[in-house]
Amino acid sequence: MPTFTDLPDLASARVGGKAVAANDEFFAGKENLLRPGRGVFIPGKFTTRGKWMDGWETRRRRTPGHDWCVIALGMPGRLHGVVVDTNHFIGNFPEKAALDATFLSGKATKAALLGPRTRWTEVLATVPLRGGSENAFEIAPSEVFTHVRLRIYPDGGVARLRVHGEVDARSVLAGKGPIDLASIRNGGLVLGASDMHFGAKDNLIMPGRSVNMGDGWETRRRRGPGHDWLILRLATLGRVERIEVDTNHFKGNYPESCTLEGCRAAAGAADDLEGASWKEILPRTKLGPHRRHFLKPAAAGPFTHVRFNIYPDGGVSRLRIHGRPEAP
Repeated sequence: MPTFTDLPDLASARVGGKAVAANDEFFAGKENLLRPGRGVFIPGKFTTRGKWMDGWETRRRRTPGHDWCVIALGMPGRLHGVVVDTNHFIGNFPEKAALDATFLSGKATKAALLGPRTRWTEVLATVPLRGGSENAFEIAPSEVFTHVRLRIYPDGGVARLRVHGEVDARSVLAGKGPIDLASIRNGGLVLGASDMHFGAKDNLIMPGRSVNMGDGWETRRRRGPGHDWLILRLATLGRVERIEVDTNHFKGNYPESCTLEGCRAAAGAADDLEGASWKEILPRTKLGPHRRHFLKPAAAGPFTHVRFNIYPDGGVSRLRIHGRPEAP
């Protein structure tokens, strides 16, 4: 997949994305577009309208035109790319797709979004799609957007829509109070991890507590020396006031202990931090199963990046780094 897929999915339901309106959803609802995973296929499962499909699917069009769906991004941001996933849609996927975007301040109503005053910018011109595939398209980042409109030609089914980009959290960072410097909603970004065999690295900074063991960062069982680690770019330069390590749902596979290190750097990728000077924020601390650990830092910073080390391996559901943004 292209490198832009390493950036957050701004449209994901996990971060508040919502399918606001669609001109048609006869066979399958628009809300499915933003759910986790690639969608599943259950042979023999039907509804009163036809085959049950895990995606958004419109009826067969018998008149000119095209179908569309409007989505409110869970996090406003600059778009870098989109993935139109037609997984399990083989004989009923759209021939082509396009994407428009707009910015609306405040809480935009459905009527306002669909009204004539909303100005849409085409960010992805009409492109061909393949069935049963993750169709990835790069977008040149420009201004900040809050909503997107997916157009499909002429009709058909899409399993998932991923809208990857940089989170715009200026309103949050401008506040005077402490924030979670690690949160994906505030602009935190996991740059890399030693392993994520059982659980993705990005789960660690998602909103809310984990819903199950699969909704966390979990590494494979280590059979040799060493330990696992994860590098996180904080939302902004900030001073650390409190750390939360949540092992929710990890009962027989939580790490024995953890440490946290921080540095101040202009790096954009994990490889750029090889020569960084890391400072201990949290000394090696024992962890327990299925619980929230609230810890005080030994050093406050300010830091731009942190390295979270777990010993020797295991699973952690969430990492919160509460602190105050600081001017560079």
